[in-house]
Amino acid sequence: MTQALILTSFAVYLLIMLYVGYYYSRQKTANSDEFYLGGRQLGSFVAAMSAEASDMSSWLLMGIPGLAYITGLADPFWTVLGLSIGTYMNWLLVTRRLRRYTIRLGAVTIPEFYSKRFRDSRNILMCISAVIILIFFVPYTASGFKAVGTLLHSLFGFPYHESMLVGAFIIVAYTVMGGFMAVSMTDLIQSIVMTLALIFIVVFALEIAGGIQMVIYNAERLPGYLSLTETHADGGAEPYGWLSIVSMMAWGLGYFGMPHILLRFMAIKDERHIAVSRRIATVWVVFSMFVAILLGFIGYSAACLGAIPLFESTSAAESTIIELSRVMASHGAFAALVAGVVLAGILACTMSTADSQLLTAASSFSDNILQDVLHVKVSARTSMTVARLTIVAVALVALVLAWNPDSSIFNVVAFAWAGFGAAFGPVMLSSLFWRRTTLWGALAGMVSGGVMVFVWKYGVRPLGGVWDMYELLPAFLVSTLCIVVVSLCDRVPSSMTSTPSCRPVFRKRQTHGQTQGKSGTVGQWDS
Repeated sequence: MTQALILTSFAVYLLIMLYVGYYYSRQKTANSDEFYLGGRQLGSFVAAMSAEASDMSSWLLMGIPGLAYITGLADPFWTVLGLSIGTYMNWLLVTRRLRRYTIRLGAVTIPEFYSKRFRDSRNILMCISAVIILIFFVPYTASGFKAVGTLLHSLFGFPYHESMLVGAFIIVAYTVMGGFMAVSMTDLIQSIVMTLALIFIVVFALEIAGGIQMVIYNAERLPGYLSLTETHADGGAEPYGWLSIVSMMAWGLGYFGMPHILLRFMAIKDERHIAVSRRIATVWVVFSMFVAILLGFIGYSAACLGAIPLFESTSAAESTIIELSRVMASHGAFAALVAGVVLAGILACTMSTADSQLLTAASSFSDNILQDVLHVKVSARTSMTVARLTIVAVALVALVLAWNPDSSIFNVVAFAWAGFGAAFGPVMLSSLFWRRTTLWGALAGMVSGGVMVFVWKYGVRPLGGVWDMYELLPAFLVSTLCIVVVSLCDRVPSSMTSTPSCRPVFRKRQTHGQTQGKSGTVGQWDS
């Protein structure tokens, strides 16, 4: 009976996702701007919540609690602090300028923006950035498919491969049908489900964990567990120095280069909505991630009282929310339905990221590589067909990569996050804020950042000691240095005198005999 109720919650949730895709498939989608950016019609709330939902993945409800459960406060706190600051700064610094630039240049994808921004007539920058998106997004999507298969297998005993195929089919179906607006609206719904999941499970888990005082008592018994300068490991406390703090906070740098998040900035309907979106996004990110840390502590206390199993590794502790949901489901029919919502929240985390990645990867191939680089001329209708077929093809490759049920999820997520942050982040910031940046400088930064992620991850970090830091930080610094050095050695770009800045102009007009100020509309810039 309990499993039937949980399965009912799952089925209703998945049907809602499919209906959203069907609803937006009936709307007119005439061109790539509408399919990839929804005609730039996102409101402030939808833009904020869809951007952050597409960011979180299953790491929110599984990764952060698992890390807090095993190591204590320091590791997840500094990571979450870095991500919170990164979220706010990304909305503050990038959103307005990127939206204005892409409208002015007529760009609907990130690779297209880079190419037009630097007047790359040979589309070298577009080709490389599109390839980078495919390289990092395909395995990233595969990790999402694997999470779906693992969740359904662990909950209901369904075969892993069949479970993964069902989850992938749902995600691909609503993405193909509705495009960007379907993805954005489902992400909004999924962010709400994630929030409800966190609230429900924390309230319930506190009760079986003995209350907040018992949670604190059990945490204080472990050396270094509640410290910000120590971490709990091997039964004792180990120093958590400034290098570790900086390394974990460097996660926040990744936001400047995340294509699926940056697309939301480009799609906002009115730049007057940006400030509201920034506040909504930041508040939700801070709330959800710090509650996820609390969930890890509550889970440990519940394990001390015998309510759930006592985990001994981070990978095992990532199932804390699943085990707590099992206990919740045993408390009657209503509790079982609520547990189904909590477990659907885990699915929502995964789906909200995978759908955005599929759409971004599809745009990189069908628009940027096929049409702009290979110069294959197709009609608008054919372009939409190619985009949809590309989504299916990327999903099939991701399914092949995720076929092994023992493959890692979160290592892939961390690696892909570093790849995008280092390859695209410095280039994005310099393209928006430093007009002296040249095409070859941007190219050098993009390539060096992407390559350094591989070099540091597999060549330098294994040396340990001071070299054992998250690969995003050194790769980001190397990319920035290459952009500056190569741009200064290169000739002054002609775009410094011909490319418009992204400051709006104010023009005076006479209305009924009175002089009024009119803010710049789309296409009006100070050049």
